[in-house]
Amino acid sequence: MLRLPENFETFPEARKAGFMKMKEHKDRGGKIVGIYCSFVPTELIMAAGAVAVSLCATSEEPISAAEEYLPSNLCPLIKASYGFGLTDTCPYFYFSDFIVGETTCDGKKKMFELLNDIKETYVMQLPSSRDEIALNMWEQEMYKFWRKLEDFYGITITEEDVKKAILEKNAERDLILEYLELSKLNPSPISGYELGTKLDALSFIPDMDERCRQIRQRIDEVKADWEQNYKGKVSRKPRILITGCPNGGVRDKTIKILEELGADVVAFDTCNSNREKIEKVDTSLPVAKALAKKYLNINCSVMSPNENRLKFITDMVDEYEVDGVLEIILQACHTFSIESYNVKKAVVAKGIPYLKVETDYSKADAGQINTRLEAFLETIAV
Repeated sequence: MLRLPENFETFPEARKAGFMKMKEHKDRGGKIVGIYCSFVPTELIMAAGAVAVSLCATSEEPISAAEEYLPSNLCPLIKASYGFGLTDTCPYFYFSDFIVGETTCDGKKKMFELLNDIKETYVMQLPSSRDEIALNMWEQEMYKFWRKLEDFYGITITEEDVKKAILEKNAERDLILEYLELSKLNPSPISGYELGTKLDALSFIPDMDERCRQIRQRIDEVKADWEQNYKGKVSRKPRILITGCPNGGVRDKTIKILEELGADVVAFDTCNSNREKIEKVDTSLPVAKALAKKYLNINCSVMSPNENRLKFITDMVDEYEVDGVLEIILQACHTFSIESYNVKKAVVAKGIPYLKVETDYSKADAGQINTRLEAFLETIAV
């Protein structure tokens, strides 16, 4: 039987439940691979018979432990992620067989070197451009990761295994997009806060069929409620698009506050939502090339140049009938912070108000952010 951490009894009940869920999965022979980014090809992990779980942390709690090793002015997501691994207080890290990192940003890249001292960490070398050389390089990284999974688990992963995983993952992406696109309706039938928190929670369910069942159930519930109670009652609330860094750790003081102030958060250009889901893996290509092409086309700010992201955002402004754009930047995230200049320019050129908020996981700036969001909504005429 697998052991729980020595400090298990000190954990909150919700975290204890997470530990027990992962322990039960492992006790049944389940495989778990921890990941930190949407650039990691989960189809290969699925083809290995394993479950990919996100380890990006959204809590201020473990940051003080991490700062004994990492700079205090580093991105809070990196510090919290490392801190949870360091303190054995994240069930998904604790029960992961090994970790997969990626060279998206310099902070994470160097953090992974330290993380490897805690648990085996395999790093995929992500190129920062999208030309033919970059695509070929990324395809080779697919093959390398494929072999890593085979060697680690002592198995053979066939092309048919990968093709099956591609079809399953594409179907899940379609379902999540259907869920996210509920907010195209007017009035919006679902809060942006729920959209984000629900997707985060679903990512920790090991069984994909169960994840999809829950999403399908929620879509049907929301559609039925809208048809019965809201259809035809057009809302004049400002419709807001959220872009920028992962916002799980700051959702309460940004997205939740926006909606409490009277806005509808209807669209997301973020890691856990449309950004990764919009393009499917091309089933007409050889599997490794298809995976490379799909995952290289994620519109993250680490790509340079990154005009695709600007077009994606401005297209979403039209599709979701957006009245304002809020860009959330985590402290010390240099790629998103610098690229925010171009995002603002593209949004303002469409005549849409734009606000950039730079923050971390602490509550110290919550009042200031509230004031800025209130002032932002006053600039939006709907």
